[in-house]
Amino acid sequence: MERYEDVVIVGGGIAGLATALGLKRVGIRALVLERSHELRATGAALTLAPNAWRALDALGVAHKLIPLYPAFTQGFVTDIGSGKVIPITLGGTQDGEGMGVRSVHRKALLEALAEELPPETILFSSKLASITTKVHQDSSLAVLHMEDGTIINAKVLIGCDGVHSVVAQWLGLKAPIHSGRIGVRGLAVYPQGHGFRHQVQQFVHDALRAGFVPLNSTDVYWFIVYKSSAKGDEAAKDPELIQKDVLENMAKNFPSAYLDVVQHSDLSTLTSAPLMLRFPLDLIFGPTCKGNVTVAGDAMHPMTPDLGQGGCAALEDAVVLSRHIGSSCIKDGGIRSKGIKEALEGYVYERRWRAAGLITGSYISGWAQQGGSSWMAKFIRMIFYGLLFRRIIDAVKNQDCGKLPAVPSVAEEN
Repeated sequence: MERYEDVVIVGGGIAGLATALGLKRVGIRALVLERSHELRATGAALTLAPNAWRALDALGVAHKLIPLYPAFTQGFVTDIGSGKVIPITLGGTQDGEGMGVRSVHRKALLEALAEELPPETILFSSKLASITTKVHQDSSLAVLHMEDGTIINAKVLIGCDGVHSVVAQWLGLKAPIHSGRIGVRGLAVYPQGHGFRHQVQQFVHDALRAGFVPLNSTDVYWFIVYKSSAKGDEAAKDPELIQKDVLENMAKNFPSAYLDVVQHSDLSTLTSAPLMLRFPLDLIFGPTCKGNVTVAGDAMHPMTPDLGQGGCAALEDAVVLSRHIGSSCIKDGGIRSKGIKEALEGYVYERRWRAAGLITGSYISGWAQQGGSSWMAKFIRMIFYGLLFRRIIDAVKNQDCGKLPAVPSVAEEN
């Protein structure tokens, strides 16, 4: 079977669904190809800063999530070795037009985006085998060859297919590199209520960094990050073994509250994976778009989670990319070939420096927070949290990706 589409998005994660919704808002239908048989909720939860909420507001879904998740105003970092507790300020509900910093269930975010899309936008169990190109009626098309034999021709192809993106490889972007750390994440569930204050709690000890974040009255997101070999250790896959390793080895000296959170984990949410990033210069000077093909989200800028900006940046990408396409390529409710190349280049120009800065800032933040227990490491952490943390967070979250252009009416077009 062969079909023709205006826009095809590979990947139905945050970047893919948000981009499809952004395009819908500017009057363009996109087809989303998702290899899984349902929405992927890997990661359990994520924290969204005001820059992400501005993007969600532009996409028209912020109002669906804000009432469900209270904003954080404060957090604490505890040095397990010394017992020293460092308070950190995260802002409040007045931060970012009342949006603040909030942690949300990943599944809730995906569902909020998917609910706004037209029926049959997402094609599940769709596995991409290869990409070629051809010219059809004076238009350059990206040709997607699916594993089931289907051929999909796209005027615009957007790769939102994650860290190991097939689309990024086709563009010629260098593969992401291993950060030297592995992250374990999970979701704890307390049916009768957890009783924790709505604050961010972090712990550092012997090159480990961990923490937990209440999402609502019953659910708590937790994580722990540890150093691994430069080539990357094998991350554990069995959730019971992951939980046991955290409780009995990595976090055995951590406060009882943290251990209790890990003990209450929903094992189906537990994951362990290497933390990857794209070298910033590869992003700045690499081929992030080619003709009618580009990438967004982790396919463009994988980064470590130390600033909590991976999902936030993906949402920014969606709005900026939809804005550029909507301002340049719409004709009679579809995509006109003229202007596609310029629109994608404009998107890349606007995003590559921002994304490179986030990758760099995240890596430096992780290095400062997870340097170990030597006096020098503790001194660097004290400087980081005391002088730099708030400034870095403010610079990151004050970003505004802008609004989407209004869809012109038929009368205006004529």
